[in-house]
Amino acid sequence: MNIWRIMKINKEDAKKLIELARKAILTKLRGEEIEVEDELKEKFSEKKGVFTTLYSYPERFLRGCIGFPYPVSPLWEAIIISARDAAFSDPRFLPIKDEAELGKITVELTILTPPELLDVPPEEYKKHIKIGKTGLMVQKGFFRGLLLPQVATEYGFDEEKFLSETCLKAGLEENEWKDRDTKVFIFEGLKIKEKKPQGEVEIEE
Repeated sequence: MNIWRIMKINKEDAKKLIELARKAILTKLRGEEIEVEDELKEKFSEKKGVFTTLYSYPERFLRGCIGFPYPVSPLWEAIIISARDAAFSDPRFLPIKDEAELGKITVELTILTPPELLDVPPEEYKKHIKIGKTGLMVQKGFFRGLLLPQVATEYGFDEEKFLSETCLKAGLEENEWKDRDTKVFIFEGLKIKEKKPQGEVEIEE
């Protein structure tokens, strides 16, 4: 699936979406209301799942990552919410404290296809996972965890390790993906990222 062509996102669009995420964080820091151009709202009105990931620069240490796996809000609105949540509500990190810290952070957006249930026996899951292309979400009862496609590449996971790490993210035992009561979902993502804070924007499929 070529999500880039489906969404018709070019580099100019990508830059605007990254700028929107930055603006969402900056206005929150300043205690201001965010204003979004009608043109941007109209162009990105389709509901999409999206995650905002923040990294320190240049070390590229994770600084926050929160988002929506399902398409519940228009993309422009989902970006605002996820960007602010990643900056201020990720329980693993302290909130971004000021504009100086924001100036040392790169913003990355991953726009998702809707998660698709793997309706095959667990021993066949690995056939449906493409490292670097496929993201995973597992769900068992009230437990749910998600890892974006790029996580497997960044940490050198193979398919089985990726499944295990997603279970751990959900608060499950690492081998619970083999349990038929555990639901495993796959999805793909279009990644938009800054090379450096407020710098050139790249698009990756």
